[in-house]
Amino acid sequence: MLLFVGSYAEENENGVELFEFDEATGQLKQLAAYSGLKNPTFLNVNAENNSVYAICELVNEDGSKSGALAHLLYDEQGFELVKLQPSVAGTTCHIQRDKHNKALFVTSYHGGMTGLIKLNPDGTLGDLADVVQHTGSSVDPERQDRPHPHSSFFSPDGRYLYVQDLGLDLLVAYTFDAEQFKLIKTGETKLPGGSGPRHLAFHPSKPLAYVINELNSTVSVFGYDATTGALNELQHISTLPDGFSGENGTAEIQVSADGRYVYGSNRGHDSIVVYAVDEQGKLTLVQHISSGGGHPRHFTLTPSGQYLLVANRDNNNIVVLKRDAETGQLSTTGQEAFSTKPVCLIPIQ
Repeated sequence: MLLFVGSYAEENENGVELFEFDEATGQLKQLAAYSGLKNPTFLNVNAENNSVYAICELVNEDGSKSGALAHLLYDEQGFELVKLQPSVAGTTCHIQRDKHNKALFVTSYHGGMTGLIKLNPDGTLGDLADVVQHTGSSVDPERQDRPHPHSSFFSPDGRYLYVQDLGLDLLVAYTFDAEQFKLIKTGETKLPGGSGPRHLAFHPSKPLAYVINELNSTVSVFGYDATTGALNELQHISTLPDGFSGENGTAEIQVSADGRYVYGSNRGHDSIVVYAVDEQGKLTLVQHISSGGGHPRHFTLTPSGQYLLVANRDNNNIVVLKRDAETGQLSTTGQEAFSTKPVCLIPIQ
């Protein structure tokens, strides 16, 4: 298994890394790394044409920052930069690609916008084709005084793109017009004030969606209508153990391939929370386990489901946790690898 890592890195640091993961031993071995990009935090990997698309930053003549996109080609010997170009006016925090490889979608937390960038048939970067700007605010005067889109995820059939806006407590649904290269708003779902939705994951076989909320440390469960794209609230559940009173902000959420378990990360409590999924899709707590470092900004389940790998930004490590497929529980392995401020983990089998 290959593991691609994006990070908070200066241009002289290894910002994009490639590791090999041995599932027999649980060991990670670095194969290649690329420097020269400022904060290539989130990645999207197309293994069919050996492409890595990385969001990063550019500094303008007036000293302000703006978003950028890098296209890299990879093999096990290294990375090659194909193109680096501006994306949207604001710095970006997430990247998505449609299933037909027509476009990339970047979200700008600070700019309050989502940008659509064309992909050429050969996988190279095309032009910025559309930008949708969110407006408004929510209840937290410090974190929600304006829009803060944090991610975009497609529905399982690729019909709807959901943008999670932490600043507005909204999930905004769009369709992607691949002929006109436009994003068309089709609806929105309001969360309780002060939730701060960050990332979303769909159930692999049931019409369900799970959203992790950064500001109030909860997971929201929604029924999903594939015909209209509507999301209907079913449950809100805490990501924290009873009695925890420290500061915390959540980050990533994923669902196991069999749909029986949901995993989330806590930054502050520095843990992975594990839930069991019942027949209606609602969650019950199974476990909290240490992430093995500070600020677990992202994690990934391996394609086999045997492991969960955690990117701990503040400890500069990627920690390997073993997963029991039957119980969903995680256990420590003692295995980890050094990585400078890792933010994003993408596994490719």
